[in-house]
Amino acid sequence: MSARLVLSETISRRIRREAERLGLSVEEYIVELLSQNLDPKSRVREYIQIAEELLEEAREELRKGDVRQSAEKVWGAAALTVKAYAYWRDGKRLVSHGELWEYKRRLEEELGEWVSDSWNAASAMHVCFYEGWCARRDVEVALKRVERMVKEVSSLLARSF
Repeated sequence: MSARLVLSETISRRIRREAERLGLSVEEYIVELLSQNLDPKSRVREYIQIAEELLEEAREELRKGDVRQSAEKVWGAAALTVKAYAYWRDGKRLVSHGELWEYKRRLEEELGEWVSDSWNAASAMHVCFYEGWCARRDVEVALKRVERMVKEVSSLLARSF
């Protein structure tokens, strides 16, 4: 379930600009801001919980016919999942796309080659958000792949907490 928050246009523009500058979705950017003072376990849980919520929001956006918004939420879920893994594995807060790819590779080593397919599908969704070229079916396929990644990482993390 999503909630709507009404912000002034000035604040909204600033949030979007900062998120874009950092290569993050708006959701990721806000999560990063809000999770700065959390203890490590809480931060990991928050990342995964929000990834799960983003997948539900992606499904809702698809139901409404907004392919681009759905695509960006799929990307956000994948990125937050890899961030949760990195923070859980090494206590590392990822701040760049390069670091996301590095930890995607580590996750792939731990869980299997299918992680690469999930990640590549998510990356295509990030591009889709900006370029607008993908179709509903592309998002549906990516959503399924990323959903598996979120579930598998959530299960991996749950075993250690």
